[in-house]
Amino acid sequence: MRAVIAVAAGLLTGILSGFGIGGGSLLLLYLTLFAGVGQYQAGGINLLYFIACAPAALWSHIKNGLVEGKAVKWCVAAGVLTSVAAAFLAARMDTDWLRRAFGVFLLYVGAKELLAKEKG
Repeated sequence: MRAVIAVAAGLLTGILSGFGIGGGSLLLLYLTLFAGVGQYQAGGINLLYFIACAPAALWSHIKNGLVEGKAVKWCVAAGVLTSVAAAFLAARMDTDWLRRAFGVFLLYVGAKELLAKEKG
């Protein structure tokens, strides 16, 4: 039964990721809170999950004309540099502090999305 729940959670978060809702963050929460996976292992699983989900979402966004080539160059360059730096920093951090920092980040993003006014 646990395998069925895990597959359902992966499927649901994969679908949400395709819509740009942040399924990876939801997967991290599921893995750490319900599946009993450690924070570092959950992060690694999330990266593998992202590699599997991202190409389909990227293809859809390119097909719909939602990707700006010039912005991609800057975002990739900044993303590679900050990802490497963050990986080294996270490896030296206490897991409890990392978990709390991620929780605060999710609360901040959630509050910002709830309070954002739609442009129209």
